[in-house]
Amino acid sequence: MTARIHTAELSAQPDRVIAQLFLPGEEWSAEHSRAGEIIARVMAIPADRADELAAELTRDFGSRHPDVRSLFLENADVVSSRLADPVDISAARRLVLGASFTAEYAVEGAALCNPSAIEHPDQTGLAPGQHRVAVALRSIGEGHRSCIEFAEAIIGPGRRWTFVERTHPLWRPRIDEGDWSIVHFRAALEEEGIVNEISHNVLQGLPDRFTASDVETSISSLPRALSRRADSARHIEALRELTNSVYRAVFSPETSLSQRVLTPVAAEERHGMEDARFVRFTDLAGTTHYRGTYTAYDGRNIAPRLIITSDLREFDIHRLTGDAAQDKGMALFPRPVDGRYLALSRTGGENISLAESHDGVIWNQAGIVHAPAEAWEIVQTGNCGPPLETPHGWIVLVHGVGPMRRYSLGALLLDLDDPTIVLGRTATPILQPVDDRRDGYVPNVVYSCGGLIVDDVIWIPIGIGDSRIGVCSMEVDELLAHLVP
Repeated sequence: MTARIHTAELSAQPDRVIAQLFLPGEEWSAEHSRAGEIIARVMAIPADRADELAAELTRDFGSRHPDVRSLFLENADVVSSRLADPVDISAARRLVLGASFTAEYAVEGAALCNPSAIEHPDQTGLAPGQHRVAVALRSIGEGHRSCIEFAEAIIGPGRRWTFVERTHPLWRPRIDEGDWSIVHFRAALEEEGIVNEISHNVLQGLPDRFTASDVETSISSLPRALSRRADSARHIEALRELTNSVYRAVFSPETSLSQRVLTPVAAEERHGMEDARFVRFTDLAGTTHYRGTYTAYDGRNIAPRLIITSDLREFDIHRLTGDAAQDKGMALFPRPVDGRYLALSRTGGENISLAESHDGVIWNQAGIVHAPAEAWEIVQTGNCGPPLETPHGWIVLVHGVGPMRRYSLGALLLDLDDPTIVLGRTATPILQPVDDRRDGYVPNVVYSCGGLIVDDVIWIPIGIGDSRIGVCSMEVDELLAHLVP
């Protein structure tokens, strides 16, 4: 059995850019910046030329970024401490100054891959037989740094998938403080190995739920004999970094879904936010919203993290802790099973395992579900997104890595009440990277971070060669008939 391939595709667009602060010199050393020399050159530009240059910059980049004038002025403020005080600087010169410390970053300049599909929160304005889908994307830019983007698609009428044209310009969110529970924070402290007298004293001053501002207040109340020890500054900074790893990203209501991009904020994700797996989720209280897990990468270590959102516009970003939250590729079940939150995780770098949690953030191992068995998965196996619920059991899309590091797609069927029981599996792949699906940024890869079922058809968006997004589908009954015990 082979999945049906559809003609719809998304390709990477290098003109999808964001603007970010650029401090020349710091790309080689965080201890040196050429800011002073650059500011002196900007200040030496004749006034009439500064006026011309400011107009040129706002004209050339105004359509590529929302409110580019405010962006330039904000970045000018970042370096304004180096200006002589007092100094008379015109608005035009300040715009040129800010633009001199701004650079564009093409979020998908290198690759676009690893999509995850969920039911869109807005199903209005559709024709009969149509369903609107939201698709999370992994976009890869300069330095192989990953961000999370979004696209929309329409399924139907019939067996048809159409990607909606993506909108420009891209918007970055406003970043606000996130909140912690004291239980989760304590678990994260233990996992990071920073349980000491400083953290103990800070914890004593915190309520059951708190933000980074509360932690700062508690730090300011530390006994002087403790805060002035030789190694105290290092421990306090570690506490701050941990606290700030939880945050809230809020996009303007005027943005469309495809204009929103989540870029690295926390230190542990500074080199990328990879492979988001989204699911429409019902929690223990019966509330339905969206959750997504992704892999944060700091350049050396990885860490599974959690996104919670009700509308795909306001996102709460959390850490995950526990022995099951240590590897790539966590995927949440869409609802509790027997009063527990469940997820599929990876153990040993090669097995699909079950994880369980009572609060959704602290995860423990619950046993291996599937280990490599066939030639097409002989190197390793893992999930391709959250389990899909059917009356027959949980359908789990999986990937297998075989010889020549070839990624293929398969599936498992797990028992509804006890997902440690595997009822069936695909002995042969349902999709392989062959023919025009073979080449790309990473050759020999077809991969997905999540499909969905609509009218008894499984729709699977796929990353092809880590270069473009395609779509395949199959009937639920057709897949079930292909499974072996």
